[in-house]
Amino acid sequence: MAFSVAPLPYDYAALEPTIDAATMKLHHDKHHQTYVDNLNKAVEGDPSLGGKSLEELVASAGAGSKVVRNNGGGHWNHSFFWEIMAPASGKGPEGELAQAIDSAFGSLDGLKEKFNAAGAGQFGSGWAWLVAVPGQGLVVTSTPNQDNPLMDVAEVKGTPILGNDVWEHAYYLTYNNRRADYLKAWWDVVNWDKAAEHFASAK
Repeated sequence: MAFSVAPLPYDYAALEPTIDAATMKLHHDKHHQTYVDNLNKAVEGDPSLGGKSLEELVASAGAGSKVVRNNGGGHWNHSFFWEIMAPASGKGPEGELAQAIDSAFGSLDGLKEKFNAAGAGQFGSGWAWLVAVPGQGLVVTSTPNQDNPLMDVAEVKGTPILGNDVWEHAYYLTYNNRRADYLKAWWDVVNWDKAAEHFASAK
């Protein structure tokens, strides 16, 4: 079965003013769709990949082609990204996730500072992540291009709890080259309920 792009779980304009509707439409409908189209072509052209799930393709990215690694990662990362955001609610992390954040980073502000630094410091294009690592708890990391912490090639491996896209196409129309401003504003649209689900599944 061919992979496909799921509809956004909210309207294109739902994340304004943090992320504008034009960026969301271009990012979801064009960029994400291109990753899926290229992934489908690669899978169709390699019988050994037939029947494998997206998670299986991502987990073994280091053993496969760059096309599958980049486009499989792009599909997984963006599918995760759309759901880890929601219209601004003003709420923050609660319960066990909030406790884990306080334990790992001292406070939510401590997490934001470290996460934003990881995103700002990622050279070129890539992603910033909050990851649950077995035996270590919550860890902030970043990955280049469309890599993610589920891949066998990741420096820090674990279950993604949060992930922010720091490719320029994710923010350029509103923030131009001001990646730090985008990273700071992004927290207003974090879907903490979904983050809590990821944290619960990691446990």
